[in-house]
Amino acid sequence: MFKVIEYIIEIVNWIKIVLSPTLIGVVIGLIIYGNYPNFRGFIASVAFSCVGLVIGIIWATRIWKRVGTTNFIARVNASPDIDEAVRERPK
Repeated sequence: MFKVIEYIIEIVNWIKIVLSPTLIGVVIGLIIYGNYPNFRGFIASVAFSCVGLVIGIIWATRIWKRVGTTNFIARVNASPDIDEAVRERPK
């Protein structure tokens, strides 16, 4: 039971990692299409979006195989400054 939940959490974190480069590719594509609102601009924007998606998939899969997506997300979201402030706070 817990393995299934752990696997679902890994998949959700994998999707979070994939979305980061994908969104960057989509933003670049929207900027290109905004400057060139024709068929070539559309093709270029779709191409940048697809490149971002592929880079995200490759990156997330490598992270999953090496350290695990949950560990990676935890390290990215960690804030040592806040941890120090909590430890130094009088009780």
